[in-house]
Amino acid sequence: MFDLAEILAAIENLPEKDFVQLRKWFWEKDWQKWDKQIDADSGLGKLDFLVKEALDEKNKGQLEEL
Repeated sequence: MFDLAEILAAIENLPEKDFVQLRKWFWEKDWQKWDKQIDADSGLGKLDFLVKEALDEKNKGQLEEL
């Protein structure tokens, strides 16, 4: 296994094409984790306040249509 310093050094030495590919992979992994967290929070009701807030705004006529 590599330590973080070795990984960072290897990334610094990547050719541009490989760096772009790594950045894309990292970005996708980050969004996958974000999506899983949103799903988990939603399932636990942690985001219910957002739905309530949106419905309250809609009932007041203050919610804009997209």
